[in-house]
Amino acid sequence: MIRTRFAPSPTGYLHIGGARTALFSWAYARHHHGKFILRVEDTDVARSTPEAVQAILDGMRWLGLDWDEGPFYQMQRMDRYKEVIQQMLDAGNAYYCYTTPAELDKMREKQRALGLKPRYDGHWRPEAGKTLPTPPADVKPVVRFRNPTTGVVAWDDRVKGRIEIANAELDDLIIARADGTPTYNFCVVVDDWDMGITQVIRGDDHVNNTPRQINILKALGATPPQYAHLSMILGDDGQKLSKRHGAVSVMQYDEDGYLPEAVLNYLARLGWSHGDEEVFSMAQFCEWFELDHITPSAAQFNTEKLNWLNAHYLRQTDPERLEALVRPRLEARGVTIAAEPAFGAIIALYKERVATLNELADAAEVFYLNEVHPAAELLAQHLTAETLPVLADFLAGAREVAWEAPAIGALIKATVAKHGLKMPKLAMPLRVLLTGQTQTPSVDAVVALVPRETVIARLEKALA
Repeated sequence: MIRTRFAPSPTGYLHIGGARTALFSWAYARHHHGKFILRVEDTDVARSTPEAVQAILDGMRWLGLDWDEGPFYQMQRMDRYKEVIQQMLDAGNAYYCYTTPAELDKMREKQRALGLKPRYDGHWRPEAGKTLPTPPADVKPVVRFRNPTTGVVAWDDRVKGRIEIANAELDDLIIARADGTPTYNFCVVVDDWDMGITQVIRGDDHVNNTPRQINILKALGATPPQYAHLSMILGDDGQKLSKRHGAVSVMQYDEDGYLPEAVLNYLARLGWSHGDEEVFSMAQFCEWFELDHITPSAAQFNTEKLNWLNAHYLRQTDPERLEALVRPRLEARGVTIAAEPAFGAIIALYKERVATLNELADAAEVFYLNEVHPAAELLAQHLTAETLPVLADFLAGAREVAWEAPAIGALIKATVAKHGLKMPKLAMPLRVLLTGQTQTPSVDAVVALVPRETVIARLEKALA
C-alpha cells in the first residue's frame, strides 16, 4: 500500500511551500487509495513551540488536508530512537566519537587552509587493524554513523531523475548528540522505516540529506522509499519566496479573505499540470495527480493568478456560505449588521465584483454605517451646479416610487432624460452619496438596497 507523509518542523507557521508539499503528498496517497501520515518533527526543542504546532494543524485543517494517521511527535519516540542507535552500535554501523567541538573547528580550519572540503576526519572511526585512542574521561561522546567509504549512493528521483553521490563525499554523520538526543537525519530515517513510508515527497532543500538517509536505511536492512524532491517556489519578483512576499502563514490567506479551495487549486498548479486545466476540484486533482507530471524547474508565485482563481470560486460559492464567512469579518470591525438592508442581498449583488472575502466585507460595510463620509474631491467632482437639480428631482420621485430596482431604474432614466443629461450625471452622485465610492454594481440595485428613509436623508443633507 502507498504510504506518504508530511513532516513539518514546528519552528514556525505552515507556509506556502510546506502547504504545497503537504498537498502533493496527500493527493498522491488519495490517488492510490493509500494512507497519508502527519508527523511533527519537534526534536529542535529550542525552536519548536506549541503555538507553531497548533498553527500547522490549523493550516492543514483549513485547507482540508485530512490525515489518516497521526499526528506523531518525534519527542514522544525518543526511546525508539535510542533503541535503534544501540542496535547500530552493537552491529558496528555506528561508533562513539570523542572529538570535541573545539577540535572539530580546528580540524576544519586546517582543511580549509589546505583547500580541502571541511569534514570529520574519522579519528575515532573503528577500522580493521586500527588502534583507537583511549577515550578521554571528561568528554561525553557523540554517536556517528559509519558511512560507507567506497561506491556511490544513488536513487531515481521521481522529479529530478537519476541522482548519484560518491560515498567518499560524505563524512560520518552524527546521529546522537553528546547529551544522547538523536539528530534530525536519524529520526527521519527511523520514522520513515517504522511507518512504512513508500514515497517521500518533500522540498529540494532536502536533496543533500537523502544520500545519508538512504545509507542509514540500508545499514538497518530497510528498503529506502522512493524520493520526489519538489523545486522551490519563487515570489512574484522571481526571488526565493520569503516573508516579504506576503503570507508568513497559510492562515494569513484566510485572514486576507481567500477561500481554501482557491488556495489549494492555485498550489496544485505550482509546478504540476494536467494539460491546460486551470480550474479543478480536489477530487479531480487527486484523480489526475501523478509525480511524473511535476516539473523539476522552480515554480513562480503569481498573486494576480491567485486573485483571479479566488474571484472565480467566490462567484461559485453559495450566498449562505459567503454570509457565514463575511459576517465575522464585519463583526471584527465593530459593524452591526441590521435587518435592513438584507445582508444576503448585498452579498449576492457584490460577489461577482470582488476578488476576496475582505473586499466583499468592504462593500457590505458601507450599507450598515450610520453615515457615509465621501472624500471631499469626490463631492466636488460629482455634486455640481449641473447635477444638484437632477438630484433634487430624483429626491422628489424617490419619496413615492416603488422601492425596487426596476422602478428606481425607471425613475433615474426619466430624471436624466428630463434634464437632457446622460445617466452618469445622476448615477455617479448617487453612488458617491450612498457608498462613498464611484465603482458599484448597477446603481438602481444599489439604491434599492438602501432603506428609502436613508436615501432621502442623505440626499436632503447633500442638497442642503
